[in-house]
Amino acid sequence: MKKLLLVLAIVMALCPCAFAETDSEYVKAKGVLVVGITDFKPMDYKNEKGEWIGFDADLAKAFAESLGVKIEFQEIEWNNKILELDGKNIDCVWNGMTLTPEVKSSMSCSNPYCNNAQIVVVPAGKAAQYDSIEAIKGLSFAVEHGSAGNEVAKENGFKCVEVQDQASALMEVASGTADAAIIDSLMAAAMVGKGTGYENLTYTVALNSEEYGVGFRKGSDLAFSLNAFFEAGYADGSIAKLADTYGIQAALIKQ
Repeated sequence: MKKLLLVLAIVMALCPCAFAETDSEYVKAKGVLVVGITDFKPMDYKNEKGEWIGFDADLAKAFAESLGVKIEFQEIEWNNKILELDGKNIDCVWNGMTLTPEVKSSMSCSNPYCNNAQIVVVPAGKAAQYDSIEAIKGLSFAVEHGSAGNEVAKENGFKCVEVQDQASALMEVASGTADAAIIDSLMAAAMVGKGTGYENLTYTVALNSEEYGVGFRKGSDLAFSLNAFFEAGYADGSIAKLADTYGIQAALIKQ
């Protein structure tokens, strides 16, 4: 027994990481999965009761339930998402997050689950003038700070002002303080045009194509757990049903 204890002590001294708590153990021990989000319809937004709903929000609730923990949504500054994650202020970023090279190098990410694009939103009355990249080069754009839209604007050399979130970018265009906004196509489909809060706006040019994923702390085992959760959700039809509820079924990536 003494020899066994001595061996264990040596192993722990030489490799303390071998006995380190996993991310799933950490989340289960505190009993809550803290999800970093922004207000982003149809992925994460509040209903009339002030409760977070949306395709991502509802999926996150179901995933937390599968882990046996509660769910907590925390609004974050999008540009600080990696710092929030590493500092354990949140446990994952689940908010229509584009799988950029920076994201994939800084987080343990799930498999991609939705297709997306960065698109240009302009006043509906001017849409015919701005139907190509050449036509929009002289415009001033509102973009979310630290977003994929911000990156695309810089890549194209567009003049832009950075705002807190994509909803604010739309407000800039609606108020006339920006000529256009660059936002996610899924958000534009839900918030722009007939029957929305921005009936006088429309979207025109798609600037790229991209994929959404969920990000956990680097090295987290929860990414593997989520991939298994996704696989089961596709198999039993629950994810397709949820996508239909929020009108994003065409964007789903089959697992």
